[in-house]
Amino acid sequence: MRALVQRVRSAGVAVGDRDVASIGPGALVLLGVAVPDTPAEAEWLAGKVSRLRIFDDAEGRMNLSIAEAGGRLLVVSQFTLLGDCRKGNRPSYIGAAPPERAALLYEEFVRRLRDLGHDVQTGVFREMMQVRLINDGPVTILVETPPPA
Repeated sequence: MRALVQRVRSAGVAVGDRDVASIGPGALVLLGVAVPDTPAEAEWLAGKVSRLRIFDDAEGRMNLSIAEAGGRLLVVSQFTLLGDCRKGNRPSYIGAAPPERAALLYEEFVRRLRDLGHDVQTGVFREMMQVRLINDGPVTILVETPPPA
């Protein structure tokens, strides 16, 4: 599982002409689910994202988690994060989980974040979305679950 976490001043998602989610200060999380992922990876990654110290403290140092900073989360599914570009010029997506499985694990990830007490907004799984954001920093962190043992 891969999460591209971007600290934002604001972010939102639209599907067609309809706004479906928006947040103020916090983090936009683009989430990709891989073939071998399980609920254990969703739990691990939710905990890691929750604890990432990427928000400024009173001295301006990145030392606070999203909860400590009072931020919100916007989670958007993005299978293209699993694109493999090592061969040729067209990315291969064979490492991405099939949509039905990915949807379950995406929802599990969101549920785990909510269980940790976060205010989480979401995009719409398997829809063509327009994502808008105002980066803060910019701060962008790629977090991947450890490989299976």
